[in-house]
Amino acid sequence: MKDIHKVVVLGANGTMGAGSAEVFAAGGCEVTLLARSADKAQAGLESAQGMAKSATIGSLMKVGSYDADLESSVAEADLIFEALAEDLDIKKEFFGRVTKARQPDSIVATVSSGLSITEMAAAGDESFAKNFLGIHLFNPPNVIVGTEVIPHAGTDPALVAPIVEMLENRFGRIVTVCRDLPAFAGNRVGFKVMNEVAQLAEEHGVAYMDYVVGPYTGRAMQPLATVDLVGLDVHKAIVDNVYDNIKDEAHSAFALPKYVDNLISKGHLGNKTGDKGGFYRRAKEGGKNVRYTLDPASGKYLAPGDAKVEPVQFIEDMCTLHRVGRYQEAMKLFVTAKGKEADIARKVIFGYVSYALNRVGENEVVKEPRDVDRIMGFGFNWAPPTVLTDVIGLKETISQIEKCGLQVPEVLAKASGDKPLFREANVNIGKFFAA
Repeated sequence: MKDIHKVVVLGANGTMGAGSAEVFAAGGCEVTLLARSADKAQAGLESAQGMAKSATIGSLMKVGSYDADLESSVAEADLIFEALAEDLDIKKEFFGRVTKARQPDSIVATVSSGLSITEMAAAGDESFAKNFLGIHLFNPPNVIVGTEVIPHAGTDPALVAPIVEMLENRFGRIVTVCRDLPAFAGNRVGFKVMNEVAQLAEEHGVAYMDYVVGPYTGRAMQPLATVDLVGLDVHKAIVDNVYDNIKDEAHSAFALPKYVDNLISKGHLGNKTGDKGGFYRRAKEGGKNVRYTLDPASGKYLAPGDAKVEPVQFIEDMCTLHRVGRYQEAMKLFVTAKGKEADIARKVIFGYVSYALNRVGENEVVKEPRDVDRIMGFGFNWAPPTVLTDVIGLKETISQIEKCGLQVPEVLAKASGDKPLFREANVNIGKFFAA
């Protein structure tokens, strides 16, 4: 693989485009940011500077527009990085232009979060396809280092290892290599869990589910608050893609609830739609920030007092134990707790462990447990499935998966329990329970 000195980012005015530009410039690359207008690209540059908290990083960047500068910029680039809207037709249109302008040995990558790499590769010629792959950064990429690399069947195999090495050693990424399957590894596992919580919220309520499957289970944020952060439209695109194209043991968990579809149709997309909100809606009243919570049954938003969830003792006790690093004791409470909340939480969390580790195998999304651990731990900032297994214990984890009526992953069935399954060096597992 040629050295990467010059990078072109398409879609530089978006959050991911600007964030990607910051990552490449911070790694010493000259970066050209392109958007529909030079003014929009300039806004992307300023956003990248803000992410880096450095005005000087702009000295490695220049801006341009698609009409005036795409062909000339691509002709000089070592890496063309596409961060356009998550729309296959739009991406393929731009890849057609890139194909005609690029150098034969330049790398072309898409930051797509789950569209078919194979279909996108077909937009170019043979040289384009050989040098094309997915590099899925997680948002915001200047903060979240987990990254997926997704070759397709026609990607030059000799390209993959050098790209992984470059991303890790030069750009500070923690990389998982995935097969070209819908949503890849991180989003397939993560959005399965979040959509399952959204389904359960229809019966139990939004605030209730975010409490019952909250950070104490090993995640940085509450699940439905995370969907608001990502965007309900993005959530829909990902779960619909998996539901339509994958028929696995958790197929029904990807069915988007009708009330969520209704929210989207009315423009309630989460944090990015301001006062409209998503699962939550924020407003300023009397100089104070107030958070309203969606009632899925009525479609209305409940005032804070009306959406209040009564504390559950085992959850509060687990939070206390986590705060002082007594993770094994906390998870022992988790598996022994009685009551509706404990049953719901265990079904979701052991469903996460089961589903994630069942994506490991020769014909699955990733080859090794470490691969799914890495993307869940450093892409989603969730406790990786083997961390939960180690803390709970192998036999107990298998027992709980079976009690929940879930499929025991082969990697757990074959494990001896003599050694920890989580094998990421120099990582304090406390980081996954810090929230």
